[in-house]
Amino acid sequence: MTEDLVVHAATRSASVVRLAQELVRRPSRGGLDLYGPVLSVLEDWLSAHELPHRRLHDEAGDLVGLLVEIAGGQPGPWWTLDACVDTAPFGDEEAWSFSPVAGDIVGGFLRGRGAADSKLAAAMYCHIAADLLPVADGMCGGLAVLLDVDEHTGGFGGARAYLDDPQAVTPAGVMIGYPGMDDVVVGGRGLWRATLTVAAESGHSGSSRTVLGAVSRAARLIQLLDTAALPGPPEAGTLFALPPKLSVTAVHGGEGFSVTPDRCDVNVDLRTTPTFGADDAEALVRQVAAELDAELPGPAATRVTSVASWPPFQLQPHEQPAAAMLDAAASLGVTVRAKTAGPSNIGNLLAGRGISATAGFGVPYSGLHGIDERASLAELPQVYAVYHRAVRTLLHTP
Repeated sequence: MTEDLVVHAATRSASVVRLAQELVRRPSRGGLDLYGPVLSVLEDWLSAHELPHRRLHDEAGDLVGLLVEIAGGQPGPWWTLDACVDTAPFGDEEAWSFSPVAGDIVGGFLRGRGAADSKLAAAMYCHIAADLLPVADGMCGGLAVLLDVDEHTGGFGGARAYLDDPQAVTPAGVMIGYPGMDDVVVGGRGLWRATLTVAAESGHSGSSRTVLGAVSRAARLIQLLDTAALPGPPEAGTLFALPPKLSVTAVHGGEGFSVTPDRCDVNVDLRTTPTFGADDAEALVRQVAAELDAELPGPAATRVTSVASWPPFQLQPHEQPAAAMLDAAASLGVTVRAKTAGPSNIGNLLAGRGISATAGFGVPYSGLHGIDERASLAELPQVYAVYHRAVRTLLHTP
């Protein structure tokens, strides 16, 4: 049975790559390009293979993804394969050694923006759905494939539209097709984000009266934030092995040269953990703001405005769908480890809805979100076989 699956995966890989190439050749940078062209490639493929699918729209009516749904003939939970087909920006195109939309294969690598994150995974998931359609009557529960956009903007419009769709069955778990073959990502730090508004008296920079402007107060605030005490790493051997992290990510204040400004906004991103959550993050930042106001008083207290909060998530290796992924990899001779990721992802959004997720297992890659993005194709049959077996295990499909 294992040999048959490996042969099948190898046979399917050529078709997976052809579809992925067409996706890479359609630019779909989050917030920059229209998503219709890349989603149309998928719609045409799904229609040609008679896979039931429909469009997903956000509250404004914009197209934010496609949803494939295959209902099993027996009762049971639903499981979802999710891969985004929007991408990061190209960056400096002159620094690329090939076109960001090349979609070609050189040296065993699929080249172009989105090859790694996550158009190859999207193509693979479509083929797995096509594999299961003929045996759907024997499945318990159902399989959904979410092909979403608006992911790299941070808005996650496609995922939100899916979760809010009253017609869609809420899945028991989701497997997200981020790349990287060494790990099955079973957890991730959460986040708490806020904008701190620093006030000061305005004045003319050439005046004889000295005014401590909002930018100067904000500079001191940033120093206090950068040196704020955070909990250290957990004890060795802990599955969630990452500590919380605080980063100042943006500063906005002032204009020109002749006026000392009366306002400066500072953006703070704090990554949270199961032992240091959103309430702890907010308390820390408010404490730092109070320290600034005590040290360098202003005309108004520093205002803290929370703008986003996601919980961390963590699956144990024996919990689904992590167990199915890890067991499938082991049965096929693929050595992987369960890993907690530093960056936040859709897994955090799902955790907030009480939905379990893995957030990464795919082919090796380079240039992710950077220059010369490419995805290795040599390992694609193994990755395909792992997902294929994991999904069949979850759906109790022979």
